Amino acid sequence: MTTPEAEPEQGGAPRPEERLEQAVRAAEQALIEYEIALETFRVEVENFSRLHEQRLGPVYARLEELEAQILEARAARTGDADDLRRADEARARLMPIPGVEELLNGWMDGDGLFPEATAMLTDRAVRPPQRVRPSEEARRLYRELARKAHPDLAQEEAERVRREEFITRVNAAYARGDEAELRELAEEWAAGPVPERRPSRGEELYARLEWLDRRKELLTLLAKELEESAIGAMLRLAPDDPDRLLEEIAEQLATQVREREAELAGVLAQD
Repeated sequence: MTTPEAEPEQGGAPRPEERLEQAVRAAEQALIEYEIALETFRVEVENFSRLHEQRLGPVYARLEELEAQILEARAARTGDADDLRRADEARARLMPIPGVEELLNGWMDGDGLFPEATAMLTDRAVRPPQRVRPSEEARRLYRELARKAHPDLAQEEAERVRREEFITRVNAAYARGDEAELRELAEEWAAGPVPERRPSRGEELYARLEWLDRRKELLTLLAKELEESAIGAMLRLAPDDPDRLLEEIAEQLATQVREREAELAGVLAQD
C-alpha cells in the first residue's frame, strides 16, 4: 500500500527525498549482504586455519627437525664454518620458548612432540581435530539475525551500540556453529524493543549514503586481505571440499618427510 509520504510529486516524478530513501535502503541491504558474506568467509578461513594447524602442524615440525638434523650431520662431517652456522641457526629456530605448549595448541612441549602428535606422524589412529563448520540451519539463522539486527540499520547512537553488542554475540555463536544459541538470540531479538525509525531529512540521507560508501570500501579491503592470506588462498582452491585439500597437502608433506629422512640417512652413512 502506498503511503502519503511515498506518493510522487505532480507530473509523476518522485520527490528527491523519496529517491534518496530508496537509494539508502538499497545501499544498506547491499552492505548487509556483503558483510554477511564476508563474515561467513572469515569463519570458513578461521576454521580451515584451525584444521590446517591441527592436522599438518606436527608434520611441518617434523620437516623442520629433519632439516636441522641434516644440517647438523653435514656440519659435523665437514667442520665448515658456514655449515656450522647454518646448523646452529636451524636448531635455534626449533629451541623451546616460554609458553610453547600454549602457542602450539598442545602439540609440543620442551621435550618434543606430544604422544598424539607422534601418533599422527606414524599413521596410528588419533582423535580427529575438532570440527567447527556452521550447518545450513546455522547459516540461515545467522543471515536472518544479521538482516534484522545489523548495526548499520540504526539511526541513533544508543541503538547502534545495542545492535553492535547483540551482533557480537550472534557472530560468536555462528563461529561456534551453535544452532541452539542462534535460535535463542532470534527469540531474544524478537522480544526486544523495536526502535521507531524517524523520517530522514535530505541532508541526513546524503550523509548516510557517504557513510555506507566508506564502510563498503573498508570491508572491501578486509575481504581482499582474507582472500590474499595464505589460508584464504588455499581455501579458494577447494571451497566445497577443504578436507580433501588437507589430505592432498598431507600427502605431499609425507612425501617430503620421507625424502628428508632418506637424505639424513645418506648424510649419516657418509661418516
